[in-house]
Amino acid sequence: MIAYGAISTRHPIMAHIIPIRRCNLSCTYCNEYDDFSKPVDTAIMVSRINRLADLGTGIVTLSGGEPLLHPELDDIIRAMRRRGVLAGMITNGYLLTPDRVQRLNQAGLDHLQISIDNVMPDDVSKKSLKVLDKKLQILAEHAEFHVNINSVVGGGIHNPDDALVVGRRALELGFSATVGIIHDGDGQLRPLGDRERAVYHEMKAMENRHFAQFNYFQDAIAQGKPNNWKCRAGSRYMYICEDGLVHYCSQQRGYPAKPLDQYTQEDLRREYLTEKPCAPYCTVSCVHYVSYFDFWRGKQTLRSDMPAETGKQLVKIQGASD
Repeated sequence: MIAYGAISTRHPIMAHIIPIRRCNLSCTYCNEYDDFSKPVDTAIMVSRINRLADLGTGIVTLSGGEPLLHPELDDIIRAMRRRGVLAGMITNGYLLTPDRVQRLNQAGLDHLQISIDNVMPDDVSKKSLKVLDKKLQILAEHAEFHVNINSVVGGGIHNPDDALVVGRRALELGFSATVGIIHDGDGQLRPLGDRERAVYHEMKAMENRHFAQFNYFQDAIAQGKPNNWKCRAGSRYMYICEDGLVHYCSQQRGYPAKPLDQYTQEDLRREYLTEKPCAPYCTVSCVHYVSYFDFWRGKQTLRSDMPAETGKQLVKIQGASD
């Protein structure tokens, strides 16, 4: 998959897809959920998975909302594996039980990520180590897939040192551990304070044994510096909302907003070469990772037909929880 991604630029490397927008939590910084949406019909989800596979996508990650609320999630994962797509999932972990983990094993899940925001639940987030530690122990005992625990700084998190506690517990249980810079409730990046930056860099040192050591993008952001890079969102990375529309990412929903079933190689190539005005201060790590493949090639320019209002929207400094 890595070789194919490096050799050919004409296919997506990763896509995030939403099987349900509803979530059982309501973290104050999150702008990616509601409390009422119904799950996407399984047949529709399978058709979207097949379309992503037809486009050559290597990794598909189920996100939300809370994907475990989808009643036929295992069937969706099986559809990924039938097409040879690596199956990932981002979950808050609340609904994990030994039986649920075993079913994920049987469905063929490859990778699971839980973001834990603090040690004790507070008014910002209930995704705390105190609540989720038993879930982590269940995963350590039963999961046959890779587990990553992502801790966060910024975005109103009260105690940045909590990220270190979470990261050390993840490594103790045999998981990988990463750290992200989180956005606030409006999807905006908040500058890091001195202690937040120190914790961030200490966490990055803990990550060195894992893939995340290659992510130098957020190092610059932690110092308040822009990055000069080529964002390949809409091409090498795609975000598919519950309505089946392709967006740049979770924080830039609305463009290109074209139905996945109508997305073509021409669309992939156009967005591959489209410069994204939001890129210098982007914190969407998934897009960073897949863009590594092409950092040295493919000159980008702003599209002449991009609506002025879209350009203004994309200039906003955005963040992400993924």
